[in-house]
Amino acid sequence: MLFGKNYADLMPPAVSSERRKELQLFEKHAGIKFRSPELLNLAFSHRSYANENQYEVGNNEKLEFLGDSVLGLVVAEYLFETLTEKAEGDLAKIKSFVVSEDSLAAISRSLKVDNFILIGKGEEYSGGRSKKALLADALEAIIGAFFLDSGFRASKKFILKYLVPEINKVLQNRHRKDYKTLLQELVQKQFKTYPKYTMVKKTGPDHSKTFWMEVKVGETTYGPGKGRNKKSAEQSAAQLAYTALSGDQELTDSAGSSMAP
Repeated sequence: MLFGKNYADLMPPAVSSERRKELQLFEKHAGIKFRSPELLNLAFSHRSYANENQYEVGNNEKLEFLGDSVLGLVVAEYLFETLTEKAEGDLAKIKSFVVSEDSLAAISRSLKVDNFILIGKGEEYSGGRSKKALLADALEAIIGAFFLDSGFRASKKFILKYLVPEINKVLQNRHRKDYKTLLQELVQKQFKTYPKYTMVKKTGPDHSKTFWMEVKVGETTYGPGKGRNKKSAEQSAAQLAYTALSGDQELTDSAGSSMAP
């Protein structure tokens, strides 16, 4: 599907000769080839870049929307066809891990997507190139653009090349786990309530703080867990709680113990 009037309303940024060389470098590294460099360039166009550009250009959000659906279909089909012994709930959990923001951002970094993203100055100064959400969204936009450019078969091959290793990590229990979600699901099932997180303290200078969080399940407190921000400290505390509650020990909400990391 060559770039043409059907995609003109997406207003891709112009591709200079220098930019074309950059896009070709990405294609070589990613192992794909676009018929239309304009579509690939649009996949790299963040909203902040489009908003600050002196010319009216589009952003990658529609391609991201499309790519998210293509990605979901490809992964779901692969899991359905290869893991025939797994129940629907297990397939859904595996899929949620492999198409998560963490997983997609890691793939983006391996493809050096951060080197090619077009972002505005404000986003650049705030470290936009390293933001997980921005990297994950860009990868979905690339998938959407490649689907439009080269069709489902080519985009499926590209997706599976990078997602099958992530699926295997989950199957081998080597993936990065979202312990907050796992803990919440466990606590809701076991105790019909929710974990409650509390910041114990924060240490260090402003540019390099460490946060310490505890999590309470019933009357039992776990932690503290620590991290460079509240979210990572909560994940650390949740891991401690989940490890304890999902083990062989008696599950009870009557004790009032505190576990050190």
